Amino acid sequence: MDAPTPPMDQQTPHDATHDSRLGHRLDDAVVVRTDKMALAAVISGITGVGMALSLSLPLLSVVLEERGVSPSMIGINTATAGVAAIAVLPFVTRLAERYGTARLIIASFLTMSATLMGFYFISSFPLWFPLRFIFSASVTIIFALTEFWINSLAPEKKRGLVVGIYTAFLSVGISVGPILLALVGTRGIAPFAIGSVALLLAAVPVMMVTDRQPVLPGGSHGSILRFATLAPLALLAALVFGAVEAGGAAILPLYGTAIGLPEGNAVILVSAIAAGNVFSQIPIGYLADLMSRRLLLTICGAVGAIGAGLMPFVSDNYPLLLVVLFITGGIVAGLYTVGLVHLGARFKGADLASANAAFVMMYAIGMLVGPISLGASLDLYPPNGFAYAIALMFAGYVVFALMRVGRTGF
Repeated sequence: MDAPTPPMDQQTPHDATHDSRLGHRLDDAVVVRTDKMALAAVISGITGVGMALSLSLPLLSVVLEERGVSPSMIGINTATAGVAAIAVLPFVTRLAERYGTARLIIASFLTMSATLMGFYFISSFPLWFPLRFIFSASVTIIFALTEFWINSLAPEKKRGLVVGIYTAFLSVGISVGPILLALVGTRGIAPFAIGSVALLLAAVPVMMVTDRQPVLPGGSHGSILRFATLAPLALLAALVFGAVEAGGAAILPLYGTAIGLPEGNAVILVSAIAAGNVFSQIPIGYLADLMSRRLLLTICGAVGAIGAGLMPFVSDNYPLLLVVLFITGGIVAGLYTVGLVHLGARFKGADLASANAAFVMMYAIGMLVGPISLGASLDLYPPNGFAYAIALMFAGYVVFALMRVGRTGF
């Protein structure tokens, strides 16, 4: 017969120690499980955002083009996103400290959903500028806080893999949006309603893990200049990628129609890039845990320059153009993934929150520059000026990276 368990006040120190260790193990198991729940919630939420964004960006461009708005003006309207991001980012950390990270993310989802429907009901082009500002400010808040959340939860030795999974699922959403747009078309309320509902659904998982939201620590509100000095390749990667991604999503369908593609096929060009991101980001994130991140960033930029330079030579072969965009788009998205991993490994606590805000700020500046310059390049040198402008952006990054590496090494 088993000996009876002594009362709590009669247990030996060994018994108490054993219970304490068991309790810690149980607590750790709960933390691990809820952390995975938080990761899953944030990742599923950002997938919905990706779908709504990739549907809305070409949708809004096509709608404006049908109303007779020029590519340059479409680019300027799209660039409002960059202005909104630059305006809101200095306040994101303080707002999250006051209202809570999860609550602010959820409010941004709801605002995006309402604003997207506003584009359908409001036809005045001047009013699309404040609408775009509100919509883009909400997007900025979501990205800044979810990326900080992901970096806070990621284990040190698997940070690249976790960030790669995050960006891969974001790309899944981005790849689905244009496909849905091609299926339902750009006319009527349907595409706007689909994007709006997707954003509402994206808020649900985050609502379920509000108790696992990260605490934004005070004590560091460093400027972009400070972090640009400490991690220049990562922040410049965000700038270049922001310019190409925002400009490409908005102007690439117009490039497609300029080279003679039907509207549906032109929209699918955006999906080809996003599909490449889906398959590439987890391997790239894994590589970021194993090799020099500076070298990996340089390689990503070089692939972008070569791929964009090839576009004019394959523009008359639609399947081959899709392949080039699939490979190039997948690799260059590594600029964002590896840049995030680099910041997460370099900074902690308050510095990580501020560094991530600076990273998103640089991306936002790219969103401001990219649509204007790429739209103007399509206007000035139709149709291939668009591709050559992208190639020059990536080439400039590679030159800077090689100069940086030449001084400090990989």
